[in-house]
Amino acid sequence: QVQLVETGGGLVQPGGSLRLSCTASGSIFSIYVMGWYHQAPGKQRELVASITNGLRKYYADSVKGRATISRDNAENMVYLQMNSLKPEDTAVYYCNARGPSWESWGQGTQVTVSS
Repeated sequence: QVQLVETGGGLVQPGGSLRLSCTASGSIFSIYVMGWYHQAPGKQRELVASITNGLRKYYADSVKGRATISRDNAENMVYLQMNSLKPEDTAVYYCNARGPSWESWGQGTQVTVSS
């Protein structure tokens, strides 16, 4: 089992930046891919970005060019740097980790983009 804890959310003005952090603990040796999802009120949870053990990255079209996902295996952490934030980025952001036959979620962190 893997436990995930997110930090770094908050209120930011349009055009601003923030970095989300996720710390993994537990059976981290079995993690294959880590990612960030977001869920806006009334909408489904959507994948924002992911990174595999081989550092292959995926970005949703909505954040391409504005987001960077990175991973620090030594510290068991994954980061999501987001720039040029838009009001439509407002959502709860969840850290996700997957292994061969399991999946874990963090508790989520609120990101609000508003002036």
